[in-house]
Parts: sequence; structure tokens; C-alpha cells
Amino acid sequence: MKIYPAHFFSLMASVLKQLIFDCIFLVLASTVSLNAAPPGFLEGHLRIISPKEVELADGKPPVVEADNYAEYPLIILSEDGKKEVARITADGNGTYRTALPPGDYVLDVQRRAPGHVRAKPQRFTVVSNQTVRIDMDIDTGIR
Repeated sequence: MKIYPAHFFSLMASVLKQLIFDCIFLVLASTVSLNAAPPGFLEGHLRIISPKEVELADGKPPVVEADNYAEYPLIILSEDGKKEVARITADGNGTYRTALPPGDYVLDVQRRAPGHVRAKPQRFTVVSNQTVRIDMDIDTGIR
């Protein structure tokens, strides 16, 4: 097989073009990843309340247990409140924490049947490498 200079230079030109394209792509991709801001954090405490303490047959008020917190997942919505960004569940002590990209959000409780769970949605802003604390009170409506 005989290699002609014209074919060699043509092949080298296409390899060189691909190499240049790949280098430009890698530079742009690394710039985007370098510009991505580190996340911030949301933390807080979930408190399940009832305006009037319910007394059980033995005369003692009910105790909030770890299982109760799982019944009330919290949702993090976009700033306009239309898109669910994340869902979190408080631990056995009612504490929650999650990482989020910097931005404006709304913390709310997942709604069940109308009127059964009441909570005030709370707006908050996450800043890169910082923690914002938002405590949430949920009125179960139990009377």
C-alpha cells in the first residue's frame, strides 16, 4: 500500500480538527462545572401540634413518636410554589436537614384531605455553603 502525501495531509487535517473540537468541548465543560455553585443547606425541626391537647382514656396526652413524623413529609417547592424540588422526612426527633442548590424556595407539608393538616408554607432562600433554619409547625386538626 502506497501512501500519497495528499491523503496523509487530508487524514491529519481531519484528526487535527477532531482534536481541536475535543479540546474546546473539554474547556467549556470544565468551565461550566467550575461555575456551578456549591449547595447550601436547609435544616429545622418539625413540631406536630394540636390546639387542644387530646386526652386518652387513661387521662394522659398522646405522645408524638418517630412514626408520627413519617406521616407528615415536608416538600420543598420552587419559588412560585408549582414544582416540587425535594421531599424530606423528619427523623425520630423531628429534625430534618437537606442540601439544596442556591435559590429561593417554599417549605410546605404534603397535603392530605382538605382540612386535616394545616401548616403555613414558609419561603426561604438557600445561599451556597450556608445553612438556613426553618422550623415547621403542623396542626393535625385533632380536637
